[in-house]
Amino acid sequence: MDRPRFAPPLGLVVFVVGISTLGSEIAAARLLAPYFGASTIVWANTIGIVLVALSIGYWYGGRVADRDPTLSGLLKIVLLGAILLAIVPFVADPFLEVAVDALDTVSAGAFAGSLLAVLALIAVPVLVLGMVAPYAIRLAVETVDQAGQIAGRLYAISTIGSLLGTFLSALLLIPLLGTRRTFLVMALALALVAVLGLRRRALIAIPALLLLLIALPVGTVKATEDGDRVIHEADTEYQYARVVEDESSGDRYLELNEGQAVHSIKRADSFLTDNIWDEYLVAPIAALGKPPGRIAILGNAAGTTARAYGKYFPDTYVDGVEIDGELTEIGREYFSMENPRLKTFTDDARPYLRRTKQKYDAILVDAYRQPYIPFYLATTEFFELTKERLTPGGVVLVNAGHPEGSTDLEEVLGATMADVYDTVLRDPAEDTNTLLIATDGEASAEKLREQIPSLHQDIRPRALEAANRLAPYLKGGRVYTDDKAPVEWLIDASIVEVAAEGER
Repeated sequence: MDRPRFAPPLGLVVFVVGISTLGSEIAAARLLAPYFGASTIVWANTIGIVLVALSIGYWYGGRVADRDPTLSGLLKIVLLGAILLAIVPFVADPFLEVAVDALDTVSAGAFAGSLLAVLALIAVPVLVLGMVAPYAIRLAVETVDQAGQIAGRLYAISTIGSLLGTFLSALLLIPLLGTRRTFLVMALALALVAVLGLRRRALIAIPALLLLLIALPVGTVKATEDGDRVIHEADTEYQYARVVEDESSGDRYLELNEGQAVHSIKRADSFLTDNIWDEYLVAPIAALGKPPGRIAILGNAAGTTARAYGKYFPDTYVDGVEIDGELTEIGREYFSMENPRLKTFTDDARPYLRRTKQKYDAILVDAYRQPYIPFYLATTEFFELTKERLTPGGVVLVNAGHPEGSTDLEEVLGATMADVYDTVLRDPAEDTNTLLIATDGEASAEKLREQIPSLHQDIRPRALEAANRLAPYLKGGRVYTDDKAPVEWLIDASIVEVAAEGER
């Protein structure tokens, strides 16, 4: 075998390729999650595409190795894989923008097409990296007697690298460096191994360029609408988050997942938002007959609702639960989350409710990762848990986001809540958001109307509008349980159904 003077050992090559292959798979899932969610469907698609790509790579790599059984041929493949892997987070952006538009316009064809396009984009470098293992075995085997032992050793080394790549990307690189830089670090490791053995000085430019790209601020590849400016951005443990300020009005928005969804708003001249958050101020009164004394907000984000409660109901104690602690810090710094009766918790919604002993007059659920609600927040077991944490006559409210014109998710949530609570009402506050209200006591529009004169003048119009919209929940949904709650399938089917109706 032709072996350059400083050539890396074959074991090192397959080890680094193993790290990069599985590390990039984890990063790929992270790349897709803001746009398509982190559901079992997305994971199944990602894993499936990676396995198909690896299978093709194994097959084709063996054929190429037989035609050109040289170390330089192998290292060229590794270098090509590095280049393709580095391109992914940059070239994927236009496809992801299509995905955002598809979700906004509920165009099922573009939604599915953009998902497949991004998966295919990721599959190309994985296919190339899959060629390495059979190629390395071909180079290492000198006699048939050694074939089994050498193949077993190299695959074991590759698998150990894959295991390390999984934990390295998930626990260290993505949290500390972000998704884009994780791809680039994996690409850099591949490029260094390849360039080391190819003996061409010009190729040093490739790892040098990758180092430069790693050093570039992430913000240089993000864009905003005209008239907006990004005043803060971060790759948190869970998502990409940025704070955008409208330069003309001074309004601020917390955008998660590449701007696909706005999760908090701070108006420059008002505590209200003209959005679903305002409904959380008035809807509990339809069940309680008065403002709540203590509430839990499951999905507090940057504290829009908590801030408004501090203004309009200063005697209400607020426990804000947010799984992403960095959003809480963003709320304090950029969204005036200064309610003196607010206590924040960095925790997932359901585990928090399970552990806490606190009782609440109202539990507000707003924990979406567009376009899905976590399945474990849509089951009888979850609502039974909320019931245990409510005071007598207390109320739980769920923001049911849905494609415009679709009621499938709302019907399921309504049926599931009605399986636990005596009274369930709906407030179709927006075209894509319906607030569901559940209690074991009485709840009605009349109860809310009676309290309107005692409310702050800013929110009286909201209360009247909400009272006029309140109605019984929609029947026809199936009750979901922890064992069977196909939320992702339901949402995907709703998107397809609405899109199909729009095309007719």
